[in-house]
Amino acid sequence: QVQLVESGGGLVQAGGSLKLSCAFSGRTFNMYTMGWFRQTPGKEREFVAGITWGGISTEYSNSVKGRFTISRDNAKNMVYLRMNSLKSEDTAAYYCAAGTTVDISQRNAYDYWGQGTQVTVSS
Repeated sequence: QVQLVESGGGLVQAGGSLKLSCAFSGRTFNMYTMGWFRQTPGKEREFVAGITWGGISTEYSNSVKGRFTISRDNAKNMVYLRMNSLKSEDTAAYYCAAGTTVDISQRNAYDYWGQGTQVTVSS
């Protein structure tokens, strides 16, 4: 069974940066596509960024493209989300996800989810 544990969330001022981390355990990490999603109360969970098993392909939502960077370290079983130039609209709970999928941006293609970490951007 895959387990995902996110960390790195917190309170940051608009224009600032944060780096989220997700620790993967339970299966062979480099067989999984990894994604970051976010959710605010009353809204559906939305795709933020994803990276394929080898790290060759990445994909971003239009709202974060150019500001966020997803990366992975297959030796450490970790995936990261570097978030720069944060805006108040980036405030959300951020979730790490894992799946054996090529549909990087599709929420339903992911099989495992972490508990989430809160990011709050103050304006």
